[in-house]
Amino acid sequence: MKKRSRVIRYIVRIFVLCAVMCSFSITTYAATPVASNGALAVQGTKLVSKKTGQPVQLRGVSTHGINWDVGYPYISKAAFKTLRDDYKVSAIRLAMYTTEYYGYCDKGSAWESQSTVQSTLKQRIDTGVQAATDLGMYVIIDWHILNDQTPKKYQSEAKKFFKEMSAKYAGYDNVIYEICNEPNGGTSWSDIKSYANAVIPVIRANDSDAVIIVGTPTWSQDVDIASKSPLKYDNLMYTLHFYSATHKDSYREKLKTALNNGLPVMVTEYGVSEASGNGAMDTAEAKKWLDLLDQHQISYFAWSLSNKAETASLLKAGTSKKSGWSTSQLSPAGRWIFSQYKKRAGVSTVSYKPSKVKKITLKNIKGKKLKVTIKKVSNATGYEIKYSTKKSFKNAKIVKTTKTSHVIKKLKKKQYYYVKVRAYRTVNGKTYYGSYGTTKKIRVKK
Repeated sequence: MKKRSRVIRYIVRIFVLCAVMCSFSITTYAATPVASNGALAVQGTKLVSKKTGQPVQLRGVSTHGINWDVGYPYISKAAFKTLRDDYKVSAIRLAMYTTEYYGYCDKGSAWESQSTVQSTLKQRIDTGVQAATDLGMYVIIDWHILNDQTPKKYQSEAKKFFKEMSAKYAGYDNVIYEICNEPNGGTSWSDIKSYANAVIPVIRANDSDAVIIVGTPTWSQDVDIASKSPLKYDNLMYTLHFYSATHKDSYREKLKTALNNGLPVMVTEYGVSEASGNGAMDTAEAKKWLDLLDQHQISYFAWSLSNKAETASLLKAGTSKKSGWSTSQLSPAGRWIFSQYKKRAGVSTVSYKPSKVKKITLKNIKGKKLKVTIKKVSNATGYEIKYSTKKSFKNAKIVKTTKTSHVIKKLKKKQYYYVKVRAYRTVNGKTYYGSYGTTKKIRVKK
């Protein structure tokens, strides 16, 4: 009898242990970015989860050119796992140059045939996509134009490439397409729109709702120009790139203009160096950038996962390890960026407080009604209107609206009313309030 009891207790312990292990496994899987959020979409200026409907902010890393030995050795599950688990990276950008040595469209002095180069690069992309997918990370396939200046130069090649990529990865929830990295050399927004109107339908024929990212003029900095005449497709975002030692307040104003115009923006490349990728670091300016991007829940990708001897590289020059890097094996840029990612990974470290309401107008309309019109706050879910017959707002009434205008009814004729408004934002079921704007006074005459 005692022997049987011991056997039963042993079986129970094994069962409990298995249950705990299974629970741990499920918990670990559920914690990955893709498991938590699923496929992504674009709503307003936000990247959102189709699964939860909530905004999603990706903090990512861009490879260096996967064409070269400073980029492709880091395309691996082990490297991506280190980024995810040790440095709070949720997404990878696979930067494939279209020109220069081993370029997809122009191989330069590489001895292999152009078709062999293309086959090799597509295999590297697939290795990266599969590694990211296995780890529950998002991944951008980046058509990295640079020295070709205009995306129209290799438009036909881009159409063929994205037709193949979108057919291959149509069933993947984590794949994002970036169709032109940094248009430059005087390439206009009209030129980029023409290119995008040719390439986007090719992707949409295979994948009707994947997120697609479009570059903007002047090395993907003129998002303000793009915001005046956006493309007419769903689930599009527009690229802003910055290097903090070069691009400062005037470029942040471009971003603010674009957001105020309703343009959804993603920073698919940034660095803490000068625009060359080298030179001095400016972490004070970089912090201003990341604070602004976090405020608006804009995703960003650091350049670059490489041990190249330049300031923007995330690994220390000469580091031989291809994964499992300790902090001492990171470059100064890498140490600063990853420390920021770790600090900013939790909701509590991100300010979801919306901006202050800058302007409201009041109009008395017939029937003892008051129309309140609010200047739109780009990062708001809605607005709280407080009104009272007392300047102190004693016994005030409060109404909420998700629109920028609201009519208050059943007011008293010949009575003065004081009105003030603040914006609010709802994130993961919690509401965050901004500051009240200026109080306005109006008399109800009719």
